[in-house]
Amino acid sequence: MIRDGVVVVERRVRAPRAEVYSYLTNATRWAVWQGIAAEIDASPGGSLAVTMPNGDVAAGTFVELVQDQRVVFTWGWSGHPVIPPGSSTVEIELIDDDEGTLVRLSHRDLPLDATDLHDAGWIRYIERLGAVARGLPIGADAIADP
Repeated sequence: MIRDGVVVVERRVRAPRAEVYSYLTNATRWAVWQGIAAEIDASPGGSLAVTMPNGDVAAGTFVELVQDQRVVFTWGWSGHPVIPPGSSTVEIELIDDDEGTLVRLSHRDLPLDATDLHDAGWIRYIERLGAVARGLPIGADAIADP
């Protein structure tokens, strides 16, 4: 959903926060749920680069990491004239829930004409993240466009 120009996606995941967090801070695990490859330095100021199946690269920098609770990073697309790397901000909160973890993603600072595309993408990817954190097979990422 889009609230005041911010993409917000919430999903309940039947997995502990620590398991979900591990898929946000480990390159090998990240590439299971999003993209075909990832390079991650999960530390404040560390880099993030995710190669999508079509070859596009999403890149940014980690801003904040709170063990098993919160990950904040900048986001953008290499070579993109309007949304370059680091031009928007993604915040992922992991909240204890009766059924496991509530994952709340907020993506800010996107151009308004890019919010629908990113909303659809994050819905898909947070669902994939939830599935792998629960131990379910999801298959290779085959989405063609970011």
